[in-house]
Amino acid sequence: MKSSFTQRVWELGISIPAGRVTTYGAIAKAAGGGGQAARSVSSILAKYPNQGVVPWHRIVYAGGKTWLDADCEDKRRELYAMEDIYVNEKGIIKDFEEIFFDFSELT
Repeated sequence: MKSSFTQRVWELGISIPAGRVTTYGAIAKAAGGGGQAARSVSSILAKYPNQGVVPWHRIVYAGGKTWLDADCEDKRRELYAMEDIYVNEKGIIKDFEEIFFDFSELT
């Protein structure tokens, strides 16, 4: 059986609505984790049984920095564009504070 923290990370990770983004830290905090828990969120989400539903492009670094490497940049930029999320040439989300999802809307 998965720990309750793991289960909460999974539930929160797949609940991020289209057109919104959140951070690894926000997921960790909403799941009840402490200060270093953000470091484990990616690993926990990578173990989610149905990877097709994890909206990885909606999970970004603090300050709105996206993860765009050569293997995923084109696909992620396409997903962002489909959701009207604007990312500049440096990989920073425009209006990050306005589209940031902190999970308070779920409670």
